[in-house]
Amino acid sequence: MAVISRRGVIVGGGAGVGLVVAWALWPRRYQPNLAAAPGESLFGAWLKIGDDGHVTVAVPQLEHGQGVYTALPQLVADELGADWRTIAVEPAPLNPLYANPLALTELFEGQFDRVPQRLRDTLAERATLMLTGGSTSIRMFEEGAREAGAAARALLCKAAAARWNVGWSDCVAEGGFVRHGTQRLRFAELAAAAAAESLPEPLPLGVQGAGRLAGRAVPRLDVPAKVDGSAGFAGDIRLPDMVHAAIRQGPIGDSRLVGLDRAAADRIRGVLAVVENPRWVAVAATTWWAAERALAAIHPRFATPGPAVDDAGIAAALDAALARQGAALGRIGTVGDRLQGGGVITADYAAAPALHAAPETPSATAAYRDGRLELWLATGAPAVARAAAARAAGLSEGAVVVHVTLAGGRSAATFDPRVAEQAALLTMRLKRPVCLSWSRGEEIVQDTMRAPARARLSARLAANGTIAAWGAKIAAPATGRALAARLLPSGFVTAASGAGHADRYAVAGAMPPYAIPAVAIDHHPAELALRTGHVRGGAHGYTCFFTESFLDELARAANSEPLSYRIGMLGGNARLARCLSTVAALGGWDGGGPGSGQGIACHAFRGSFVAVLAEAELAEGRPRVGRLVAAVDCGRMVNPDLVLQQIEGGLLDGLAMALGASCPIAAGLPTHRRLGALGLPRLADSPDINVELIRSDEEAGGVAELAVPPVAPAVANALFSATGRRWRHLPLRA
Repeated sequence: MAVISRRGVIVGGGAGVGLVVAWALWPRRYQPNLAAAPGESLFGAWLKIGDDGHVTVAVPQLEHGQGVYTALPQLVADELGADWRTIAVEPAPLNPLYANPLALTELFEGQFDRVPQRLRDTLAERATLMLTGGSTSIRMFEEGAREAGAAARALLCKAAAARWNVGWSDCVAEGGFVRHGTQRLRFAELAAAAAAESLPEPLPLGVQGAGRLAGRAVPRLDVPAKVDGSAGFAGDIRLPDMVHAAIRQGPIGDSRLVGLDRAAADRIRGVLAVVENPRWVAVAATTWWAAERALAAIHPRFATPGPAVDDAGIAAALDAALARQGAALGRIGTVGDRLQGGGVITADYAAAPALHAAPETPSATAAYRDGRLELWLATGAPAVARAAAARAAGLSEGAVVVHVTLAGGRSAATFDPRVAEQAALLTMRLKRPVCLSWSRGEEIVQDTMRAPARARLSARLAANGTIAAWGAKIAAPATGRALAARLLPSGFVTAASGAGHADRYAVAGAMPPYAIPAVAIDHHPAELALRTGHVRGGAHGYTCFFTESFLDELARAANSEPLSYRIGMLGGNARLARCLSTVAALGGWDGGGPGSGQGIACHAFRGSFVAVLAEAELAEGRPRVGRLVAAVDCGRMVNPDLVLQQIEGGLLDGLAMALGASCPIAAGLPTHRRLGALGLPRLADSPDINVELIRSDEEAGGVAELAVPPVAPAVANALFSATGRRWRHLPLRA
């Protein structure tokens, strides 16, 4: 039995026997630490009400464009009976009360399924895992948000009832007022007295005015500030005596700084300091542009042991992994020798590394004063960023305060704590506040990109043309393990992952959603020097491409029309069948015959279902997509407009990853340094988009990443119908 740090666990007997977590035995009592300004009354960990009537909701998830700053406050306001015009929002402080254990299941794609749920909940609390990822915001926090609103409503009603000498349950809260008959009082008049009341047992949910906001398209709370430019991002922070910093890190791999020309920096006006670190060099100046120019002038040099990473080496490593014995990570029935001998259909597919390519590059502002380090940054893992900054600065975690800012669409790239470490070290070294921003080129070189992958797919058709057996051998690095190592306590990761290097995250989404009697999914771990991570859609971005493209090949081999072939293979999956039939009707599906330029694909993802129809052609030697149509069943919707925005954005992200968001790698460096060179769709390239949201009373499913995976196979299948040629490599290039 080994005892590790406070952020770790005590492990006994291995994952096969079970885990014993020391934290579960410790007494725990977490108090809300939401700050109240003068004139505000606190109502637990979720909200506060001001004496002017405003209601501020604390949101424990990073807002990176997905609309969580609207959806969760909408749930609170719905149960509270508030006037939406009085709702404000702020990021929740670091506190175990806001932990997100669902991310351990969804983000890591079953990596920790062997760990009991209660243990996962305990880990998330003890490590303050406030992770934003895995499309979990609504599914994790809806109940807590509703309970917070209902609790505040009950307290307000009790305060009003005490004044009127009536039963509190006879009072109704709606539109920012508590009402009883003809009597009514504003929330502002009741807040102070209500905060001192005691909660009733049991807490009533969904009554007394609730239900007026849920399911409606209320205006987003973050949009006005983004439109007028007042929204605060990490690079917008300005502090007295602050300096700006730019940074250079080495090529991909274990790179170390070995030399630079310090004197060259002195010739750049505004340069204040050059700070060296074993892995990077930064320049501080009066402006960021001066710092960036100085970095180019000092010409930092790095040494990287071992062969330099390049496309040829990546391809060779993936091919070698595919040739080795894989690990069985998905089985249905018994494949046996069904995929051997004559009559087996096979195809090889591949996906290149995919970049985040987001508008905002990594940035952080740091200041150290009076023994406390403050950080402003967009982070989807604030506890991880705090721990990294504390280590870099030589401080305890209690001496570090993280202020979570809005994110410029970087999604899971915000898990990376390096910019927090660097900003912390710079402010300690320079003894001044520092605003550090990576350049676009630096962001591309250092990106935690979606892993490259190779797949060997095989299938045997039955006499009636249906699929009798299916096999998928997928070579990819163990990105899930790498991601867990960066975000979770080490003891938990080691014990939960078990022996070997197989990784469920690496093959997530590879199990076909069809009723195939025999299926075998194998992961072939590949050792690569690339720093891989989660990009929107995760491994589903390439596994759905493999599956739905190959399914299209099988439909053609069976002399069947691709849509009816899919629906016929779905078995009892009525929700996905409805998505397929809906998208076909909405998009005018013509069968995907030769020359039609139409392709179709579908996917089931985190409790939601989607089908996409694409129209594409080859124009001047390049794929051009003219239209994307999607049908979505994501269960019950809190805000249909937010769902629509997420689907539309996901379709465009999927298109970006289908046609670009990647670049060659040579000598350990991506060959492109600008967004314009990454093959991303421009406004003029963007297709017509039509989305149908299918009404459903099922439980809410994940939405943020849902539309990304099926775009690439739908486009590839459309290009086949247009050109007669199969496109088996991502990105799709002539």
